[in-house]
Amino acid sequence: MPSIRLKPEQAVLLVVDIQERLCAAMERDALDRMLARTGAAVEGARALGVPVVVTEQYPQGLGRTHSLLKLKLGEFKPLEKLDFSAATPDVLAVLGDRKQVLIAGMETHICVFQTARDLADSGREPCLLADAVLSRNEEDRRIGLELCRDAGARILTVESALFDLLGRAGTPEFKKVSAAVR
Repeated sequence: MPSIRLKPEQAVLLVVDIQERLCAAMERDALDRMLARTGAAVEGARALGVPVVVTEQYPQGLGRTHSLLKLKLGEFKPLEKLDFSAATPDVLAVLGDRKQVLIAGMETHICVFQTARDLADSGREPCLLADAVLSRNEEDRRIGLELCRDAGARILTVESALFDLLGRAGTPEFKKVSAAVR
């Protein structure tokens, strides 16, 4: 059986469609939690040298990446898409040889699910960050998580993924990751 250990040199964080107008349709408390966890994932990934890739679904209609997330991301160039799946040729090219794709974003039952499925179909290892994905209602989110698992995605939390990537305490990266998840 192949190892399920996450490795920084094999991993990439894919942030799917966390956009202003789409966020406006979400339940406020759930959105705030998801934005906080996604921000922690971005900070932790950066501390570990894991690249971060951001997509935007039809930004002319759904707006740009949420302003709070932009603060965490710093300088970035989002990849625009019309497909619901973020596993587009442009995104796959940016992922390069990295096989372990940590996924945050929205909506869980649509774009996140189709992305996880298509990544698995392409031979990659989708790893869904369950506390960093969201749908307009909890039932769609719950079903989306099940669909992702059925499609071959591993389900983790931001904290479990970051500490798996980290592997050990007592390093400068450990301090940064610990601060990010608090």
